Amino acid sequence: MKPLYISFFFLLMISSCKDSTNTGVPLPGDYAHTVYFWLHHPDNPEDRKAFEASLSAFIDQSPYITTKHIGVPAKTNRAIIDTTYTYSLLLTFKDKATQDQYQEEPAHKQFIAESSHLWSKVLIYDSENIR
Repeated sequence: MKPLYISFFFLLMISSCKDSTNTGVPLPGDYAHTVYFWLHHPDNPEDRKAFEASLSAFIDQSPYITTKHIGVPAKTNRAIIDTTYTYSLLLTFKDKATQDQYQEEPAHKQFIAESSHLWSKVLIYDSENIR
């Protein structure tokens, strides 16, 4: 299963979450940025610690991010779900212009500079809200 399908289903699941009044709870922000990382050495605890620290420090200080979620593959037994990635990142932004600012912020560039040697592959999916 390709990560594109996972992104679609993940966003669909989030957007269909219900609150206690049984009304839909929309994902804040009109622009979603979903990133999947495959580390060179996913079983290396030092690499994982370095990656997590760098990513967390970066997104915790960004003034542009509306919603943030760092994840790892869920323990599932459904063949349709791709669990080959090491980490996922889901961020939302107010709009595309805000996400464009995020792309240029020094902390984002620092994260890439200090962590890109840890990953072998990255896939990114951006989407805009249709409502």
